[in-house]
Amino acid sequence: MAWALTLGTISFFIAVVWGAPLIRTLRAEGIGKQIRIEEPAKHQIKTGTPTMGGIMVLVPVIMITGALNVANVLGNTATGRSILVPIGTLVAFGTVGALDDLAGIRGKHKGTGFLGRYKFLWETIIAVFFALFLHFVLNLHSIAVPTIVEKIDIGLWYIPIAAFFIVGFSNAVNLTDGLDSLAGWTSAIAFACYGVIAFLQGQTPLLVFCFTVVGALLAFLWYNAHPAELIMGDTGALALGATLAVVALMSGQWLLLPLIGIVFVAETISVIIQVAYFKITGGKRFFKMAPFHLHFELIGWSETQVVQRFWLAGLLAGMLGIALALM
Repeated sequence: MAWALTLGTISFFIAVVWGAPLIRTLRAEGIGKQIRIEEPAKHQIKTGTPTMGGIMVLVPVIMITGALNVANVLGNTATGRSILVPIGTLVAFGTVGALDDLAGIRGKHKGTGFLGRYKFLWETIIAVFFALFLHFVLNLHSIAVPTIVEKIDIGLWYIPIAAFFIVGFSNAVNLTDGLDSLAGWTSAIAFACYGVIAFLQGQTPLLVFCFTVVGALLAFLWYNAHPAELIMGDTGALALGATLAVVALMSGQWLLLPLIGIVFVAETISVIIQVAYFKITGGKRFFKMAPFHLHFELIGWSETQVVQRFWLAGLLAGMLGIALALM
């Protein structure tokens, strides 16, 4: 744990030092946030804020984890094979997110990004690949249930479930990334919780990886604090959500992920309810706006109140998740 926390601190300083130059570069390249016209009017002030801030998180995590595990990877050890999964997920989904961010700023998809079905297709292909890797290479095929000592073997069902979790949480974190610091804080809490679970299991590489991500996220939050100088974008949100799911799957405690990531789940459910209710009622809305962090803004909560109350909910859910993992 001491080593993991130290690396988390190193990750913070590496990320925070290059934050300002990154922001200047993104501004110079005109890579700024596009705000949907239907969002609350006060969000329009965010237009043009540098996006693709997820790069700030991904680069130090990949550098540190890669440097620490290069011998393991080249030696094709169990540790080397296992660490390839979260790193590979981070890179693959980060690439999809970066391409989507760029498409939303330039070209024929400006303002919207790639069509959802194309992005979903690529996410699914990548998720299935890593699900197969988890099952056949790392030999993962079970689920841990609180209060039950032995893990339950689910065989080949593990593959579609793993792929569903990876794609689902990738998009869930992306939906949550709508207010300054919201996705950053809730992601940091979730990774810290799984870091603690990995520590309790004796999974040192996974523990170190989790807190390296936490350190980089805290550096991002330095610049993403309201009013944000930098926005995560799909580059970070898709990568972090998918990687969080992979970490949960590797810990075996993926049944607890909807609890530990309760804010992400709630945001996603709010969108599903909104869309379904709109279609069923012929145009009526269940929430004032979805994802429902926007609903709370529209009923009078300030952006800071929404963010702080949501991450407090995430923290409490994470504490409960760790407690259940001990049972």
